[in-house]
Amino acid sequence: MKPLGPVPAGYDTIGGELAIGGRTASALIAEAGGTPLFVYSRMHLDRRMIDLRAAMPERLAIHYAVKANPWQPVLQHMAGLVDGFDIASGGELALVMDAGIDPARVSFAGPGKRDIELEAAIRAGATLNCESENEVRRALNIGEQLGIKPRLAIRVNPDFELRGSGMKMGGGAKPFGVDAERVPALAKEIIAAGADWQGLHIFAGSQALDAEAIAEAQGNVLDLAAQLADDIGHGALPKLNMGGGLGIPYFAGDTPVDVRVVGDRLAERFDRLPLSLRETELCIELGRYLVGEAGVYLCTVVDRKDSQGETYVITDGGLHHQLAASGNFGTVVRRNYPVAIASRFGAAAEEVATVVGCLCTPLDRLADKALLPRADVGDVVAVFCAGAYGASASPAMFLGQGPAREILV
Repeated sequence: MKPLGPVPAGYDTIGGELAIGGRTASALIAEAGGTPLFVYSRMHLDRRMIDLRAAMPERLAIHYAVKANPWQPVLQHMAGLVDGFDIASGGELALVMDAGIDPARVSFAGPGKRDIELEAAIRAGATLNCESENEVRRALNIGEQLGIKPRLAIRVNPDFELRGSGMKMGGGAKPFGVDAERVPALAKEIIAAGADWQGLHIFAGSQALDAEAIAEAQGNVLDLAAQLADDIGHGALPKLNMGGGLGIPYFAGDTPVDVRVVGDRLAERFDRLPLSLRETELCIELGRYLVGEAGVYLCTVVDRKDSQGETYVITDGGLHHQLAASGNFGTVVRRNYPVAIASRFGAAAEEVATVVGCLCTPLDRLADKALLPRADVGDVVAVFCAGAYGASASPAMFLGQGPAREILV
């Protein structure tokens, strides 16, 4: 038997069923027209932002990393909650603009921006977080051709990382950003060219649950930014994107990051910022922390069977929608996400079963040897922590299955 991850707080039971936003899973499925279905909860999105704002220093802006969940209704809802948006492609720029979001609120990172993407961002007025000298020069040339001053920042590859992060974005050779020692010269080139100098973007890692490690990394970011600002010698740094790092509990034994500790440590640092950062616009960018726990993936049991003494619950969902939950999105050792039988939510567990999807591959597992209430054909399985890196980060067209339905409640 393998333990399940912790179900996020805020999900209720109505009539023995999982309830999301005050509505039963079966009612939501009926409204959406069937399963597989992603359900996103406005209540969870709002509560996460309220709690985060209360924990963080007032001067700290909060940006939403669109790659976590770019579905338009989610973007439109987040537009009223966050201060800015971080994107990683021209496609995401189009999604943000289609959602009615002012591109002046947008910054664009990513190591492989094509000229057509640079042009679109410059025309729109988004900030480019440039990842190389070559990218800066291409952006300057495009801006000159368009007669537009491009808004340019530099993404820095720091010589440190975020301890305990699930994905390290700094420390050593990386495809991301400009090595720190080369940043001052490049910044001077941007300023001399007459571009709209927007400052620095320093991202050390993501999916960390250790508040002290996150605070340590943020302190390192502030120290590095101050040093670089002094070396650039152009007065106060206009903006500093401090990256993200805050994770969510996915697996047994994970505990939520204590954002109050992170906020307290940041407040202490903000009280003694050096002159070069005292007027700087400071922000963090968060994706899964803002939306991950607000999403639930619902799929219907279409069959159950025993094989060699093991029970398999077979659903109409799978890794083509929830790649991360299947363990095939960067996980070295497969562990179970939080999974429940939505149609018997809160019922006592009575069997050990492996929940699989409908694909003809042994990789398609949503829960492995998990202790669950009995699930029969027609019952609904819920996979939690599905609000980030779910629908848009999974191979929906694999085996011709097609995308899942999505609903915001």
